[in-house]
Amino acid sequence: MNIPLLDLTKQYHAIKEEIDQAIMHVLEKGSFILGKEVKLLEEEIASLCSSMYGIGVNSGTDALLLSLMAYGIGREDEVITTPFTFIATAEVVSLLGAKPMFVDIDPKTLNIDTQKIEQAITKKTKAIIPVHLYGQMADMDPIMDLAKKHNLVVIEDAAQAILSEYKGRCAGSIGHVSCFSFFPAKNLGAYGDAGMVITNDKDTAERLRILRNHGSSIKYHHSVIGCNSRLDEIQAAILRVKARYIKKWTQERRQIAKRYNESLKDISSIAIPFEEEWNECVYNQYTLRVQSRDKFQKHLTDNGIPTAIHYPMPLHLQEAFSCLGYKQGDFPESEKASAEVISLPIYPELIDEQRDAVVAAIRSFDKR
Repeated sequence: MNIPLLDLTKQYHAIKEEIDQAIMHVLEKGSFILGKEVKLLEEEIASLCSSMYGIGVNSGTDALLLSLMAYGIGREDEVITTPFTFIATAEVVSLLGAKPMFVDIDPKTLNIDTQKIEQAITKKTKAIIPVHLYGQMADMDPIMDLAKKHNLVVIEDAAQAILSEYKGRCAGSIGHVSCFSFFPAKNLGAYGDAGMVITNDKDTAERLRILRNHGSSIKYHHSVIGCNSRLDEIQAAILRVKARYIKKWTQERRQIAKRYNESLKDISSIAIPFEEEWNECVYNQYTLRVQSRDKFQKHLTDNGIPTAIHYPMPLHLQEAFSCLGYKQGDFPESEKASAEVISLPIYPELIDEQRDAVVAAIRSFDKR
């Protein structure tokens, strides 16, 4: 049985007519940059996330970068985040000359351990970037309390978490700004790079719009140094079509995750994902923890089951961040997770027979 890790072709064919019409409509209009489709998408995604303003940009990475720029974060500043995430979260901090300050993760959720954040705050700390890893939101209330106490900005890295909820509140509605990625593999994915910043603050939204367009609000007049990070019309049109289905797709992901959980919970050699009772995870990834991960992955590969590892090396041990002076053992939970996590196929188009084949392969490994 053919089981792709992700089947974007199948998704496309299910909504092909709508997608093709949306693309042709943009081509026929001849307006490709910051037009009507972008404006409508911004409004629709902001509303979907229970927020007021959306600012379309050309990637989730730029969403993070421009958010830091909007708050003037730069050289000599410090930004607290997790080392167990995709590199973009901390990469943008370093690009601006600021310093990523890592805090270890909660071993259950794999999100930043809120009990360890305050000890990392110094007089140079300007922001906290909690990551909603795999589609489950970080514990936001204590983070926002710390931010208020120490006058810090909170930038939600919600790249994997559109429509996830924390105590009934959507990702994108709690922090000062929130950053989404529409990379093709995301739950709401474009057909190329795309991203968005969400905020409830009108002034911040305006700064972000200026920064994404070369520091300009009036053509050829530049009030600040910005960059070229404009979401194009074709990607916006595609995302507007797919956004009509995102609630349905999200519930289908949750159902697949529930069935995985029910089928795998009795296997002692693996740990299924932990979801806080107050959270609603959207399962951008369905990620197990397995102590003998490499043997487990080889067994699944030999049985035709594709897998992925998100992420095989925590950021504090990456060569790119060697200048920060971290060493092996500094963040033991992140290091342990990096050695154990493995993600299974999960997407709305995954049929029962495919899921059952994944489970059967896992059970055959457990019986070895």
